[in-house]
Amino acid sequence: MQDFWNFAGNFWWLIFPIMGMAGGAAKAWERSSKQRHERRLETLRLKGELKSQQLAARGAVAPARAPRQAAGDEQASTKQLLEKLFAEHDEITARWLDYELDVAKLIAFPAMSDGRQPLTAAFLRAKKTADTLRPASAEAKLSETQIAEYLDAVGNYAVAFDVAERDARRLRNSTFSEAERKRLDRAQHMLKVALDESATQAERQIAYKRVRDELDGLILLSDEAVDALEKQVAGELPPA
Repeated sequence: MQDFWNFAGNFWWLIFPIMGMAGGAAKAWERSSKQRHERRLETLRLKGELKSQQLAARGAVAPARAPRQAAGDEQASTKQLLEKLFAEHDEITARWLDYELDVAKLIAFPAMSDGRQPLTAAFLRAKKTADTLRPASAEAKLSETQIAEYLDAVGNYAVAFDVAERDARRLRNSTFSEAERKRLDRAQHMLKVALDESATQAERQIAYKRVRDELDGLILLSDEAVDALEKQVAGELPPA
């Protein structure tokens, strides 16, 4: 016990950075918890809305046409809900691809493509779950349990992406060594040359090769990102 107090007396100043780190972690947890709570409320609201529409469809039709008409109205309300979920699902995926396919963003925020980062890994798991549970179409015949599972999955996907994105923007390149950060800076500079339309094609190709060399072993570029970058360097126009 005396050893502990001797250590505390000599290194008392460590309490300040430790408190700062703990405070930052607590704030991040509080934000993510708030997002999860808000998403749960939204999920409950949508479930309640779906149930109300289904009950209204079953009870607001003439008796002679009730079964068939109610089934049609219930299917219509389910379709509307699925279309909303598809739109949100696609929006999150598009935001993720904006990082995944943009080499400049990957260099600036490398954690977004690093599955070793806990929050990025959690996002990728949420993405896989949402993609797996996504119905083939809005007209698909689903049980209430299947709809609820997909709704929850999209909600978790949205929250996981927001948390991972915020963390990646906080970290930037801080997880790399000083030498690696210099390589990232050089890659960022050479990328500007490679995409500079005023540079010659030879200059752009040399700069592109330098970008690949500097990123080798630091950031893994997907085949799609490489293909998109090569087309930009070559000056190809995107498809209409």
